Amino acid sequence: METHLLEERLKNAPTSPGVYLMKNESGVVLYVGKASNLRNRIRSYFGSPWSMIDKVQRLTARIDDFEFMVTHSEQEALLLENSMIKKHKPKYNVRLKDDKTYPYMKISLQEDFPRVEFTRRIEKDGAKYYGPFASASSLRKTMDALKKLFPYRSCNRVITGKDARPCLDYYIHRCVGPCIGAASTGEYRQVIDQVVKFMEGKDEDVLTELKAKMEDSAEKLEFERSAVLRDQITSIQRVTERQRISMVNKQMDADVIALARRKDIAWAEVFFIRQGKVIGRDNFLLEGTADETDSSVLSSFLKQFYSSASYIPAEILLPVEPEESELISEWLQSKREKNVEVLVPERGDKKQLIEMVAQNAEQGLKEKLIKESADQDSLGKAMDELREQLNLPRLPKRMECYDISNIQGTNSVASMVVFENGQPKKAHYRRFKIKTVEGANDFASMQEVLRRRFARFNKDTIVSSSDTETLDSQKKEAAWKIVPDLVLIDGGKGQLNAALEVFLEMGLKDVPLASLAKQFEELYVPDNTEPIILDRKSPALYMVQRLRDEAHRFAISFHRDRRSTGAYESQMDSIPGIGPRRKRALLRKFGSLEGIREASVTDIAATPGMTTTTAQKLKQML
Repeated sequence: METHLLEERLKNAPTSPGVYLMKNESGVVLYVGKASNLRNRIRSYFGSPWSMIDKVQRLTARIDDFEFMVTHSEQEALLLENSMIKKHKPKYNVRLKDDKTYPYMKISLQEDFPRVEFTRRIEKDGAKYYGPFASASSLRKTMDALKKLFPYRSCNRVITGKDARPCLDYYIHRCVGPCIGAASTGEYRQVIDQVVKFMEGKDEDVLTELKAKMEDSAEKLEFERSAVLRDQITSIQRVTERQRISMVNKQMDADVIALARRKDIAWAEVFFIRQGKVIGRDNFLLEGTADETDSSVLSSFLKQFYSSASYIPAEILLPVEPEESELISEWLQSKREKNVEVLVPERGDKKQLIEMVAQNAEQGLKEKLIKESADQDSLGKAMDELREQLNLPRLPKRMECYDISNIQGTNSVASMVVFENGQPKKAHYRRFKIKTVEGANDFASMQEVLRRRFARFNKDTIVSSSDTETLDSQKKEAAWKIVPDLVLIDGGKGQLNAALEVFLEMGLKDVPLASLAKQFEELYVPDNTEPIILDRKSPALYMVQRLRDEAHRFAISFHRDRRSTGAYESQMDSIPGIGPRRKRALLRKFGSLEGIREASVTDIAATPGMTTTTAQKLKQML
């Protein structure tokens, strides 16, 4: 940017609160910040570099442009800053790793027979949400544990109480059977209330209720029900005993947070304490933390974590005071609509809690780094071996694998999956609908897909797989322009020859090609009549198997989606008055055609956009 233009823009920048974005010459956002006085803060980036920390010096050397957004208050600026960081993922910000959509547990209290569900979106729909959880697997583990403790339904059925028979869950005492009328709305709601209380740490209330029911059943000589309740009580007691920390006040409602740091990453460990018990824990990785203080990293974590958290406790215990502590406290109080204390304990039980969580953070980060180091060593050996065995011109840092999926030639689809440095690069995965091939002709289908994929090459702008910074800035379109270090085809010699024909036709002489035959896990390469057989314990074989299996999984899931959509549309399209909007609304409400068939005309007619007449026609046709 020219000096006189920069001076003019700085002079006219507002002195009000707001958010600013620093960009490089390609327009990529490098940093997002907020300020109580935008003019002063932005001007500070264009002063003498010698007074700046190393990280800011590196940032300012790359700034070519900036923009800003004015807000009414610092709190508004804080919220806008969070959303901009999540949107742009700027390199120089402290940011939660992979913070796109964290998973939540949803309890649909607005329904007559609520479900406990996995979701990534919070809506104002009357449901209760718990989270965010660090990963889908950590949430699913929690949900699995809950399902073993409480007999709520896990199906998508429309509950009428008139089903002919229940599912297996009822017979193994994992569901109270509202579908067959074994539990009324009120009885089922009691089970859900117990789940809510347990998630909020009120397990003593749950145990009191269950013990009263067990005694009542025993008095009525309902010994089987009494035994089921006894087993449930025992299971809950075992879980809650593991949760209890003796040093904590029984009424304590707090999140305890500690950090462990190495180089450019930080591990944030969070213990969730409700009613004096640890009801859960989670950990989150933060990137871009080099040259940042613990106070700055904690401040960034609190803002990003609690901007999407479904619950904010009365206390947040930290090892050091975060930057902008007062502003963050005010913001959290406005979100909770109650008092929130951000505390840094210096002695006593709460200090011991911080130390315990800090030890867990250190151990968690240490184990992650050890695992990553071992994985990298193994991946490096695998790529070296693959290069040697397949006689590749370069290390296979970027590998693409293709697979075809169909059933007797119907709904033919293909997948392209990408591994970079031995890890899935899901942003570059692609799906293809087969357009020109009729029937089950995998060879011709593979040729169509390869022609379509490599037609996207623009030979004047091909990007090297090692130029990652350029690729990140060019984003999705750049993925088509990267030269793969290896293209792997799922299949044997025949599939390889079909692919080779396309490569010769398109002049792709510098793109290595191979195929992996599933029966004996043999690798085939052009100009070599004999297969390459890797050792069964070879890391190279394990890597190409993972790549092939991922391509197969991705193709199968796409084919399944197309097949189910086709089946749904084929039956619904023939019904007069059922258009795309009504189909979507019906599927959203009832989950499947089976659910619609089981629903009453009244329930169908109550679906947004439906009428009683159309509902009657639909019911009759199905």
